[in-house]
Amino acid sequence: MPLRRGQAAWAPQQLEFPFQSSTLNFPVAGVGDAGTAVTDRGYSVRDLQFTARELLQSIGARELARAVRVEWNPRLQTAAGRADYREKLVSLNPRLREHGADEVDRTLRHELAHLLAQFRVGRRRVEPHGPEWREACADLGIADEARCHSLPFAARRLPVRYVYFCPNCQRQFPRTRRIRRAVACLACCRKHSGGEFDPRFRLKLIR
Repeated sequence: MPLRRGQAAWAPQQLEFPFQSSTLNFPVAGVGDAGTAVTDRGYSVRDLQFTARELLQSIGARELARAVRVEWNPRLQTAAGRADYREKLVSLNPRLREHGADEVDRTLRHELAHLLAQFRVGRRRVEPHGPEWREACADLGIADEARCHSLPFAARRLPVRYVYFCPNCQRQFPRTRRIRRAVACLACCRKHSGGEFDPRFRLKLIR
């Protein structure tokens, strides 16, 4: 089963795709033709952030471009990257660097697409790898992007410590960590509230 390249969510949640180091420098080949890739730039946080802002500005998302930040995050294990819309932050897995320049550039764009998709719709919740994300990928030059990566990152199985459920559809959501903010069932919000957050469908802790 392929590992997820990224996990998307609406504004209060995080989006994943994994990697950390802010000092490694060597050229990166570009992917796609939207904006400027990491070509001839290093892997420093400054370089990657500059590239991210150029990419977003090139397609008119200037407000998001001004706010976006990029980091290398060594806590990422099986994910290539993660996007946190609330913080306007893209986190990259340092191990991406072991798999070539194209993977770094493509992962950066993949995660930027999560931020861009949510930015465009505002408060309405979007499906993690749905049509809005797909459109954002195309605009960022990776129209053929897959939702999962196939890089050989060692999988780490974590025990399920918490189980949440939706009071409406009764679907259960196992989690390894406690949910610290208001999160509602996406399926029910999309079906009954036009994708907007609805407290009636807020997840409740079972154990």
